Amino acid sequence: MLAKRLIDGLYVEAMVLADEVRAYFDDVGREARDQLAPMDRVVFSCESLKVTTRLMHVVAWLLTQRAVEVGELSADGARDASRRLGDPVETDTTALVRLPEAAQHFVEASIDLHRRVSRVEAGFDDSLPLPSPARQLISRLQQAF
Repeated sequence: MLAKRLIDGLYVEAMVLADEVRAYFDDVGREARDQLAPMDRVVFSCESLKVTTRLMHVVAWLLTQRAVEVGELSADGARDASRRLGDPVETDTTALVRLPEAAQHFVEASIDLHRRVSRVEAGFDDSLPLPSPARQLISRLQQAF
């Protein structure tokens, strides 16, 4: 039960952050980006892609854990390399300081969330919940008929 609450809480946090990031980089951040030097505009655009990538990896991993919880995916299936969180995309901290404060905040928030979910993943490796017995029975019945 604790694992489900943790996953659900992280999922909500990731989705809220993703929405805030989208709003910033698509709307508000455009004006800030346009005021930057040309090379810093490139850094700004690259960092916005990195933030999005981190968040989508986090959301995908959390959805995988939710699928395991409800029995839609086996614990072994969740351990497959294609369903792992993966390594985070690196951010150049020397370039980051030249970006607007709000952009820095979203970059740092996405890095922090990815790190926390990575620690959760490391703890889940040996403790993923077993598949739902009811789903296993339904699957066996479907195979039989």
